[in-house]
Amino acid sequence: MKESVLSYVLSWGIHILFALVIFFVGRIAVKLVVKILRGLLKRANLDDILVNFIASLCHVALLVFVIIAALHELGVDTTSLIAILGAAGLAVGLALKSSLQNFASGVLLILFRPFKKGDFVNAAGVSGTVQDVTIFNTVLVTPDNRQIVVPNGMIYNDSITNFSAKETRRIDMVFPLGYGGDFKKAREIAHDILDADERILKDPAPMITLGELSENGVKLWVYPWVKSSDYWAVRGDLMEKIERAFKEAGLSIPYSGMRVYLEREGEGKR
Repeated sequence: MKESVLSYVLSWGIHILFALVIFFVGRIAVKLVVKILRGLLKRANLDDILVNFIASLCHVALLVFVIIAALHELGVDTTSLIAILGAAGLAVGLALKSSLQNFASGVLLILFRPFKKGDFVNAAGVSGTVQDVTIFNTVLVTPDNRQIVVPNGMIYNDSITNFSAKETRRIDMVFPLGYGGDFKKAREIAHDILDADERILKDPAPMITLGELSENGVKLWVYPWVKSSDYWAVRGDLMEKIERAFKEAGLSIPYSGMRVYLEREGEGKR
């Protein structure tokens, strides 16, 4: 009796030991395989977001395989287990429909690539630099260094504006001028400032024109083209230089206002 119990315990102990070996060695092997896969994908010059996404999927799939192998060593009927996991997965999938939608949206974002890592985008009402696209979420970093995690489903189902997709961008600036001002002089000043800035592209050529006649005056449209990476720096410099040059040249900038006329009681009556 003791020998049979001892043999039974020893047999189970061996199975448990092998199961632990399979699990821990399998985890190490999974990490190694994923590391090699990352290296191969990077050598293929794939985007970092795509590399991370594929590596994450492979890591999860291989880890599940290792766990099933360890359970099989313990004598668990893996066929029944897979069937149970499939049924449970279906139930969980129905309960977590939004998560599955985020997963599917993440796959579509990776396949169609409306943006890549490092692009500045506006997606789902959030503006920021793309840091990563995970299985369920997209991580954006705002200009003031805040990290925002947006569900992939919200991004894919909304419009996406990629400010970094093109190499060049047009800066749209509007300068109001009074009707009594010298429009030709204002245009020459703006042209000289643009011409002196080497960051302004010659092709396409900048556009400086009378854009609108308003109640308070006219509006000068100044539309230069720059490299996308120079957009904000050039825009800030031009706004400051042109506004200062207009003031030094005596060009008036109209301000919105309202005149109120007061009439005393009894005045205007005969």
